[in-house]
Amino acid sequence: MRFSMVMCKPTAQPLLDAAGLVRRSEMDFLIPWRQKEKVVLILGATGTGKSRLSIDIASRFPVEIVNSDKIQAHKGLDVVTNKITEVEQCGIPHHLLGTIPPDADFTASDFCDSALLAIESIRARGNTPVIVGGSNSYIEALITDSDYRFQSKYECCFLWVDTAMPVLHSFVSKRVDKMVERGMVEEARNFFDPDAEYSRGIWRAIGVPELDFFFRTEKFLDLQARARLLEEAIEEIKNNTCKLAYRQLEKIHRLRNLKGWNLHRMDARPS
Repeated sequence: MRFSMVMCKPTAQPLLDAAGLVRRSEMDFLIPWRQKEKVVLILGATGTGKSRLSIDIASRFPVEIVNSDKIQAHKGLDVVTNKITEVEQCGIPHHLLGTIPPDADFTASDFCDSALLAIESIRARGNTPVIVGGSNSYIEALITDSDYRFQSKYECCFLWVDTAMPVLHSFVSKRVDKMVERGMVEEARNFFDPDAEYSRGIWRAIGVPELDFFFRTEKFLDLQARARLLEEAIEEIKNNTCKLAYRQLEKIHRLRNLKGWNLHRMDARPS
């Protein structure tokens, strides 16, 4: 994937559109031309390499990264949720990553409030915010909710990391296998709670409910049965991750085709 800030060059925005219908605050009317500050937003299905692209951008430009993944916002289960590691972050500041208590709800409204504060602090340091994550409903709320007036304050550069579904399925399968190698099962076992509520917080993460039956029964099984049950759970994790990727792609297509978002598509396959 190749990225250039030419994609996101600043533009001056007129006070009014051709019909004179763009609403501005009273102070805005005192300024005939206002150049909006830039915000980069990276969209894409899970497994396409959004975090990798964000770090690639950060290695070339003065940016800070704002996480928009609703599950990765929670503390804990770093392998299960596939959070970018401290080493992979390369010293680039990351906001809203692993900061929310595991059992807490983190709504779209909560995200918008927290993201706006992070963006303002990043801009105050002279850096460009890069918002990256797979929770497209959170991105949509931030961009389109009239209460936040986001589009009147910032010019959005949308980067869409994409690839064909068969390729994405292969990406997902290999990624889950690597997560298992990194200790995903052990991490989930240490987190396991037979009384957990899987509709709250980080408990909704793919990889947690799928391993529930295995953890409940493994001590009663012989080695062969245990291995077979674990293999089935891992396959379910892969299938559910692919289903998530498909839903995310549907959402992105809707944002592009119905909302009219100008998305710069970038091929996720290595060049």
